[in-house]
Amino acid sequence: MLDYDLHCHSNISDGTLTPAEVVARAAGRGVKVLALTDHDDMDGLDEARAAAAQHGMVFINGVEISVTWRTHTVHIVGLGIDPVYAPLVSGLLGVRSGRGARAEKMAEALAKAGIGGTLQGAYRYAENPNMIGRTHFARYLVEAGHCKDVRSVFGRYLANGKTGYVPHRWAVLADAVSWIRGSGGVAVLAHPGRYMIGRHSMGKKTMHELLSEFVACGGQAIEVVSGSHTPEQYAEFARYAGEFNLLCSCGSDFHGPDESWRDMGRLPDFPLGCKPVWQLWEHDAASNPSNTLDVGRASARHVGLKPDLQ
Repeated sequence: MLDYDLHCHSNISDGTLTPAEVVARAAGRGVKVLALTDHDDMDGLDEARAAAAQHGMVFINGVEISVTWRTHTVHIVGLGIDPVYAPLVSGLLGVRSGRGARAEKMAEALAKAGIGGTLQGAYRYAENPNMIGRTHFARYLVEAGHCKDVRSVFGRYLANGKTGYVPHRWAVLADAVSWIRGSGGVAVLAHPGRYMIGRHSMGKKTMHELLSEFVACGGQAIEVVSGSHTPEQYAEFARYAGEFNLLCSCGSDFHGPDESWRDMGRLPDFPLGCKPVWQLWEHDAASNPSNTLDVGRASARHVGLKPDLQ
């Protein structure tokens, strides 16, 4: 079982726990190397890093960037980013800026369907109001008795094509990868299996085209083991990794104790033949005599990760 979790969320975006609580839960469940990857926001990294040091964990600066690719929304995780890299900071600010207007349109659409009070209700669940999103609406709709759980809300009201879904233009794929790579981080295509299910899913041909463009932009890794993937998908995306010469990443995509596909800790092993993304920073750790490397502050020549390994 893997003791790395390189994809999880706190209440800085759409998780239910504070960054420190996320770290404590990860530590209690045996995670040794953790990346906090909140959606389009890096404000939780300092708190999480401090908590990880208290638990003796290796911490990786992370973020998950929302991207519009053709008619699809995809997510790109950045691992080992420098959170003060100006193009990344300004790029994420631009991505966040449209969330408030989209939330108002979602509330209007739901009100037309006879469900009122959703904007105020959603904001009550958004501890970071700049990150208001569908998950916050979903939590309110569960509270109001419209569905039994968050996943049911998405299926009934908030997924693409449903009553409360409002399309939005997120970051451009090439820009998101450029921000990550420019900051010294590694760009990872997050939970690709989720793009191949549902009414507006990608087929295999489209997935090939996405991966081709992702690699051409500088993408370096793909999530093979994800909390939302099945064992069959582990094997499927391991094959894609081999075909496109991508490193393999893993993460629970944890959002909260009652809202996640999988809890943190003890992720299944990669299929045979996978090259783990952490080879990048373990190579640096082995070659660094002091065994201390700055988180996400890669030199211009370095394309991997530099976590603090003290």
